Amino acid sequence: MINGRRVLAVVPARGGSKGLPLKNLRTLRGVPLVGLAGDCASHVPEIDRSVVSTDHNEIAEVAKAHGLDVPFMRPEEISGDRIGDLDVLTHALHATETDDGEIYDTIVMLQPTAPQREPWHVSAALRMLVDGGWDSVWTMSPIDLKYHPLKFLSYDALSGSFDYDNPEGSKIVARQELNQLYLRNGVAYAIDRACLLEQRSIKGLNSGALVLEENFISIDTQWDLDLVEYVLSQKDSA
Repeated sequence: MINGRRVLAVVPARGGSKGLPLKNLRTLRGVPLVGLAGDCASHVPEIDRSVVSTDHNEIAEVAKAHGLDVPFMRPEEISGDRIGDLDVLTHALHATETDDGEIYDTIVMLQPTAPQREPWHVSAALRMLVDGGWDSVWTMSPIDLKYHPLKFLSYDALSGSFDYDNPEGSKIVARQELNQLYLRNGVAYAIDRACLLEQRSIKGLNSGALVLEENFISIDTQWDLDLVEYVLSQKDSA
C-alpha cells in the first residue's frame, strides 16, 4: 500500500512464445524468468498482492513457488500473441478483485522478460505515480545513439540498393546532432485504476517516464539470456 492506495502487481506470463519457446520458464542463474519476477515483487513493500496471469500449468506452479498467487488461469481468448497488455491487465484486475473482495487503486505490471529488475526500481515507479498524480509511469532507458532511427537504412533485396530510411538522416554529420531517445525497458509499468478502466489505456493522457540509466536487456532470444548472464557475471567480478 502507498498513501492509502492498494497495489496489485501482475506478472504476465503466457505459455506461448514463438521466438523462444516457453520463454517465461527459461532460467537465469538457475531461476526461471517468471520466478525472478515473483522474487522481486515479494521485496517491494508497496505491493499488497502479486499475481501471475498465465494459461500454462507449469508456469503457474513455478510462479506459486516464487511467491506469486494464481487466483485464476488466463482464458484462451486473451492468450494469443496478438493480445495487448490492456486486456490482460484488465482481466487480471477484475479476476483478482473477485477472488479476494478487495479494490486495487494501482496496478503495476512486471514483465518476466526484464530480469535485471530490482525492487527499488518498482518502488520508485509506484512512488512517482502516486506522488506526481500521473495516470501511468513507465520505466525507460536511453538508447545508444548508434541505434538512433535517423541512422537506420532501408535495403532493397531485389536490387541490392539502400537508402536512408528517413531522408533527414542524410543531414546528420555527428551523433551530437541527434536528439536523445528512450526505449521502454519492461522493468515496471505503474498504472492508475481509472487510467486502466476508464481511459482504457495502460498509458493514459497524463503519463510520466522514470528514466533508468542502466543498460537493461529484454529477453526475446537465447542470445539475450546469455548476454544477461555475462553482464551479471561481470558485475559480480567488478
